[in-house]
Amino acid sequence: MNKTISDIASIAGVAKSTVSRYLNGGSVSENTRRKIEHVIKEHHYVPNTFAQSLKARKTNIIGTVVPRLDSFASSQTLIGIDEELRNVNYHMLISNTSQDFEREIEAIYNFARQKVSGIILLAAQVKEEHLTAIKECVVPVLLVGQQHPDLHSLIHDDYKAGYMMGRHILEKGHRRIAYLGVTEKDISVGVRRKEGFKKSLEGSSCYVQYYETGFKMTDAMVTTAHILDEYDPSIIVCATDNIALGVMKAASVKQIDIPRDLSVTGFGGYDVTEIVHPALTTVQFQYKEAGKRAAQNIVRLVREEEIEDVTMMDFVLHDRESVDKQ
Repeated sequence: MNKTISDIASIAGVAKSTVSRYLNGGSVSENTRRKIEHVIKEHHYVPNTFAQSLKARKTNIIGTVVPRLDSFASSQTLIGIDEELRNVNYHMLISNTSQDFEREIEAIYNFARQKVSGIILLAAQVKEEHLTAIKECVVPVLLVGQQHPDLHSLIHDDYKAGYMMGRHILEKGHRRIAYLGVTEKDISVGVRRKEGFKKSLEGSSCYVQYYETGFKMTDAMVTTAHILDEYDPSIIVCATDNIALGVMKAASVKQIDIPRDLSVTGFGGYDVTEIVHPALTTVQFQYKEAGKRAAQNIVRLVREEEIEDVTMMDFVLHDRESVDKQ
């Protein structure tokens, strides 16, 4: 049950008028402020009067919730968002959640309290708690990188990208395949990308082993070592470029030549994939352009203009040196 202002005051051990003064920007002591903030965060409290004020008192600030900053995809998306928002006299606030689900929820409420006009949410998955927070905060929200029927979304075509990569390696003659993916909690990378790849192989006479690793290169190195010990694939298809780079390093340690002894592919199109040797065959997603489109879409939502429920970004498959013909 939603807490009332009286409940918040009682739990914090202060007067109702003190909580009201805090919510309206009045003066309260530092100790009292910390107590009230703690209770509000703990109970995800957003009073009706505040929710109404969010509609009436819009700012030119867009909050962006990002799971990690040490990611090429995230950084390029943020650059695109920032550049486009500046063009239309909006500003971006960033909340990095370090892939912590609870911090994502907290960030949504915190942005609402800061009276942002809209929120761009980059999340690996959308849970009921996300939807509850979004509903209570009454702030336009755009989901980027994932798709949900209850939210306006901007996504990359992961299914088609996976499918096209599968067809590409079949055309190169590969039939002993290892697919190195990530957790299926990440619907776009962990599920849709793999589903498209699986579909492309239907009816082909190939043998595929599916594996799972983390997003870090070091995780991929460890997993790859196990794969190469128990299986002899002609190619390892990796769910991300970072994973592919980890595979290439693990192969180098084992003195396995790429692409003569083992071919490798990735997804992402990170800048480094062009300069490593051999250059990596990969799908390039338009992350910066996606950020610009996301900024355009959230501003339109703030202005109560119509946008498509789902905006789909395109991609390019780069055929490079890391894949050999069989």
